Amino acid sequence: MTTWLITGCSTGFGRQLAATVLARGDQAVVTARRPEQVEDLVAAAPDRALGLALDVTDPARIQAAVAAAEDRFGGVDVLVNNAGIGYFAAVEESTDEEIRRMFEVNVFGLSAMVRAVLPGMRARRGGTIVNFSSIGGLRSFPAVGYYNATKFAVEGLSEALWQEVEPLGIRVLLAEPGPFRTDWAGRSANETLPGHEIADYAATAGAARASFRENTGREPGDPARAAEAIVTAVTADNPPHRLLLGSPAYDMALEKLDELRAEFTAWEDLARGADFPAQH
Repeated sequence: MTTWLITGCSTGFGRQLAATVLARGDQAVVTARRPEQVEDLVAAAPDRALGLALDVTDPARIQAAVAAAEDRFGGVDVLVNNAGIGYFAAVEESTDEEIRRMFEVNVFGLSAMVRAVLPGMRARRGGTIVNFSSIGGLRSFPAVGYYNATKFAVEGLSEALWQEVEPLGIRVLLAEPGPFRTDWAGRSANETLPGHEIADYAATAGAARASFRENTGREPGDPARAAEAIVTAVTADNPPHRLLLGSPAYDMALEKLDELRAEFTAWEDLARGADFPAQH
């Protein structure tokens, strides 16, 4: 029986993934900053679910959660770093407090979770780490530059991580969703304070921010289908390193690849010309 430890289970992907793995008969450590928000998930499978309070910015809580998982279930087979927050503002409009808070959750909290489970996974020579990135970890958009920066960081960290741990039997998977009907553009994202908007960015960051809010609840992505896709990938014999989720993410990722190739090729001579001249 597989044991999952999932962060951020109060809403969105985390909640749906917890429900999915419990429904298929697995064990799950279901975490949230306010554990009363996941009591129903635990009550549906009390013999296989453990509900815990977990703030990924609190090192003591992290260590306690991993210890509780090991005590109850013998270890963590799959860590899902889902907890994350957003922030809508142009780069110049953004405040240090909001930027740092988002990095604490999206990057440093994720990193701390990874480092907490790795000793057990290394000892057992097995396990999977699922780090939630985003299509915003592959390409950037106005109004979410710092959010993009956190997800680009998750991508870079994960890519190095899988090169380090795959020889030890541990897998790493990046989940890269596009727009889904979660709480990402609702409660989970702050934005530029009223009166702090800069008029010059109204047509770019301002318009994007308004679009994110207006489309909340109408996104094409289905969290239940995404959860099933993640389980399928995690349990595959040869899982991907990156799992795009939803048609918009897939299409935008391929567009980004085409853009990169076209620009790299156009400037190839200048790029290669930075080498020392060949010695003959």
